[in-house]
Amino acid sequence: MIGPIRFLYNLAFPFVLLAMLPAFLVRMVRRGQYRHKFWQRFAIYSPGVRAKIENTGRIWVHAVSVGEVNIALKLIQEFRAADPAASFVLSTTTSTGFKLAATRKSTWLEPIYNPLDFLPVARRAVRLIRPRLLVLVEAEVWPNIVCEARRTGAKAALVNTRLSQRSEKRFRLARAITAPVFNQLAALCLQEPSDRARWTSLGIDPAKLLVTGSIKFDDEAQPPRPLRDFRPVLESLGVPPNAPVLLGGSTFDGEEKLLAETHRSLRKKFPDLFLILVPRHQERGDSVARELASLGLRVARRTRPDPGQNPDLLLVDTTGELASWYHLATVVFIGKSLAARGGQNPAEPITAGVPVVFGPNMQNFQPLADTLVREGGAVQVPTPAELEPAIASLLENPARRESTVRAAANCLLSHRGATRRTVAHLRQLLAQN
Repeated sequence: MIGPIRFLYNLAFPFVLLAMLPAFLVRMVRRGQYRHKFWQRFAIYSPGVRAKIENTGRIWVHAVSVGEVNIALKLIQEFRAADPAASFVLSTTTSTGFKLAATRKSTWLEPIYNPLDFLPVARRAVRLIRPRLLVLVEAEVWPNIVCEARRTGAKAALVNTRLSQRSEKRFRLARAITAPVFNQLAALCLQEPSDRARWTSLGIDPAKLLVTGSIKFDDEAQPPRPLRDFRPVLESLGVPPNAPVLLGGSTFDGEEKLLAETHRSLRKKFPDLFLILVPRHQERGDSVARELASLGLRVARRTRPDPGQNPDLLLVDTTGELASWYHLATVVFIGKSLAARGGQNPAEPITAGVPVVFGPNMQNFQPLADTLVREGGAVQVPTPAELEPAIASLLENPARRESTVRAAANCLLSHRGATRRTVAHLRQLLAQN
């Protein structure tokens, strides 16, 4: 069945790519780094990179952007602990993801941009890398890359996978196409036990479904890099040592303004309250700064700090620092949950010991979000108007903050060891080759 599906897929791919080309070019202009190593997307590599990835028998791990790259790095670190001889190619789709992956570049880890899933390109990439194992993180299953890897004898696995309601509906409508593609995988490592029945109903072989928990929520695995202490940055901005801090993490368009207005109102009751905003996409830094300045706010930027201006807030327009900033917060708002849909990862601030507030749109983390709200481990606000009182309640009540964090930590217990369990399954697949 997969043969006819691939034929139609490759027949349609050039036309789909052509239709997407204008948006692709706009993105290249808006995100200047998108042009970085552009030809790698066509499996064309410099001699130096090619020498590192060619016929090395590495494990190929693919992660889309920053969040998935962090998962991949945790997985790779655990894998190396179990097998110090293992070596990896880590592919990523976005420039921000590549930048993070490049910080871990070594003799045994080579970052690349993921090649387009057009048959000639995918075949060239697989022939060069010749992976022993193909590991796809969370969401993306590219038919040509998976099938070409299998053709060379490698097994493919989807790890830390989640099935949102939207994806389930889409896959169900196209079950005749999606089921054969997913069944090319040797294993699907699921985050939640409830996902097993849902995947099975989509036509996936139950023998391939393994419940491992979420690597994102696994506090047993060590972070891929040391956390940084940013307290000196706040001190340089004149923030008092004991001042409460409201942090907006991975915010989307519209949420920065909402948090700034909420912060301005809250300062009537909490005059020392400081606001830190960390937009999801660092390239939005200029536009966010202009929007905040138009509100009459004094904005310090992480990339352009000005200690002399006594700022109202700090805009963190950098990549890969959010986990460290969480440790300085008193209350965290989870981005992409009020002004956008999907939500961002609530586990990182919870692990940092900080209570979280989020809006109604947590579809990307729905099982965890539902559990957190039910167990008192998070505060969910249905509308923007309810954001201010929810944050105020946490700021004025330390005991409530502590109980919320304690309940949230208990909600994450089932995911402890997820990284170790996932690596164990992957090593079993390798042993079968």
